[in-house]
Amino acid sequence: MKDSLKKCAICPRKCGVDRTARSLGYCRAPANPVVYSFQAHHGEEPPISGERGSGTIFFSHCNMKCVYCQNYYFSQLDKGSEVTIERLSDIMLRLQKLGCHNINLVNPSHFVPQIISALEIACKNGLDIPIVYNTSGYDLTETLKILAGIIDVYLPDMRYSDDKMASKYSDAPNYVKYNRAAIKEMYSQVGDLVTDRTGIAVKGLLIRLLALPNAISGTEESMRFIKEKISKGTYLSIMSQYYPTFKSYNYEELSRGVSAGEYKNVVDACRLLELNNGWIQSEPGEPDDRFLGTNIPPRENA
Repeated sequence: MKDSLKKCAICPRKCGVDRTARSLGYCRAPANPVVYSFQAHHGEEPPISGERGSGTIFFSHCNMKCVYCQNYYFSQLDKGSEVTIERLSDIMLRLQKLGCHNINLVNPSHFVPQIISALEIACKNGLDIPIVYNTSGYDLTETLKILAGIIDVYLPDMRYSDDKMASKYSDAPNYVKYNRAAIKEMYSQVGDLVTDRTGIAVKGLLIRLLALPNAISGTEESMRFIKEKISKGTYLSIMSQYYPTFKSYNYEELSRGVSAGEYKNVVDACRLLELNNGWIQSEPGEPDDRFLGTNIPPRENA
């Protein structure tokens, strides 16, 4: 798949630039992977972080430009270190040695060929923990098909159910079409989430739904798609952690956090759709955003 970087078309942008010649496309990523940081991360969903943490690798650059990006320092400002394929494989093995439950590839869409090469090396040298593909969901189905049998757990976002919102706030044309096709492909590969006896994810799909103020994300419509086109057994992570950052203050409708009422409406809609598997976070305004419970709770007074 390395040849795909000579006329890059691995994400929906299909820029066609020759990354092996240092030509930069929309994501500005070179041919070598760029890593901002790696660590045993304890802030993911319970089946991902567990007790020992998720072996998280944060990749720099991005194929979207979310005005509210909380990781803008390395996704939009491109901070990070270019590494070789061999170095990336060493990072994976180091995280396994630290006792991490999995290798968690954060924002990997624009580095898929390099990741596959690194995994080939790492697996030959003893890597044997689950691989998590942690993505904004702006992925190309043709690229995901190449990952079949390589990725164990897909952890995508469903950011929007309206392309106008996706274009305005993330500069992601046709996000809904690409995102929903990607989710279907992910599910076809790994199915519903499966955990081991300790509750750690070993295979399957877990979808993140970030509630945005003023219903900008259209989360209820996304959940309806999940129920009708994916599976009622899909595990969801309904996230309340949005806060205005980066360029969001330029948009009045995004210049505040999600209210407790808005978040409750999303959770209630999820319950009414009978999507009962997954996790919610503490309500907005509480001192942390920890994940609560193992199931989405019933609607009050239901």
